[in-house]
Amino acid sequence: MSTLSDVPEATADQSPTTVESALTDTRLRVVLLVQVNSGAEQRFLRAYDQMAQQVAKVPGHISDQLCQSIENPSQWLITSEWESAPPFLAWVDSPAHREMVKPFHGCVQDTRSLRFGILRETLTAGSPPVDVTTRGVETALRFGDGLVRQALTFTVSPGSEDTVAKILADYPSPQARVDETTRLFRTSVFMSGNRVVRAVEAKGDLTAALRFVARQPEIRAVEEALDPYLEEDRNLDDPASAREFFARASLPVVHHMTAAGPRPTADVHRHALLYPVKTGCGPAVASLLARQDELAVNKEMAAGQTARTLLSSTIFQRDDIVVRLVDLSVPLDRSPALAAGISGRRAAAVLGRLLDLGADGAVIDLSVDDGLRRFLADCDMTPITDRQAAGH
Repeated sequence: MSTLSDVPEATADQSPTTVESALTDTRLRVVLLVQVNSGAEQRFLRAYDQMAQQVAKVPGHISDQLCQSIENPSQWLITSEWESAPPFLAWVDSPAHREMVKPFHGCVQDTRSLRFGILRETLTAGSPPVDVTTRGVETALRFGDGLVRQALTFTVSPGSEDTVAKILADYPSPQARVDETTRLFRTSVFMSGNRVVRAVEAKGDLTAALRFVARQPEIRAVEEALDPYLEEDRNLDDPASAREFFARASLPVVHHMTAAGPRPTADVHRHALLYPVKTGCGPAVASLLARQDELAVNKEMAAGQTARTLLSSTIFQRDDIVVRLVDLSVPLDRSPALAAGISGRRAAAVLGRLLDLGADGAVIDLSVDDGLRRFLADCDMTPITDRQAAGH
């Protein structure tokens, strides 16, 4: 199978392709900023000690530290180091993690989590910084586009799909500006059967943007209208219930790529593809799709093509839920292999083994265009709404 190393790198006069990925071998530093309630310090410490003992047994965890501000004793900092992002993301979105953090509820006013790949490390005084990875592979510099992405996914009661679609399509847009540094950029909502996926893009602090949106009357009305149709009960007036729901619904970004070069101002086709992943194969599907997307774009660059077919790809994954949000310059069925995230028979065969396509993949053959078009028709989610902030 071809690898990304087979493709020449972009020359200096080409704008870099944006690649933002958690699917790397880079060690991960997680920073959690915490505001502890007055009088709850001892309870917070006991909760931390209990969690530290439990998280030390989680595969992929290396170490953690607890720090207290020397200027404001109410401000605390928890840092942890992980072998890479995937084991941390698997843990932080698990029921075990939700149980682990319950003792902190009531101790803290506010939290903010930041995740960083470790690129350089100085091992001894006077020594030059060195690349840091888990497996000794050189750490690649990645280029961002200034947007932060997140998605939520949940299911609604069978038979309520049309009602839910109308609720999610008809609400007035909330204010885009959050504060001096944060602004909502885009919200896209899709459905497949009774599953809903809501993807959000923001410039600045995504957590602040989501909290701001949740307080807007129009959004609150939408959430209350959805409540009777959710398969999992929630009570947004109960902070614990709301926290549990949104933790379960979280669908984090594990990979994002934007192709280099000018982006068309019109006729961009946005699709969300929900992949029918076999049990336990979610991380492998996400990794394969990420590699294939980068390979496809780099091949176009190496061939000197200025017009890109795949403009951007965002892969959301939690457990075996994998959603790939793509912007294409052509209709979905015009370039089915690229739209599906595969190139060549070997990639098609690997993806076919990871997906539930029927007995041994015989029902849908991903190596031919007709099979790919059938596959795309099955996993292409129905667009409900796609809203961009004014001026974008």
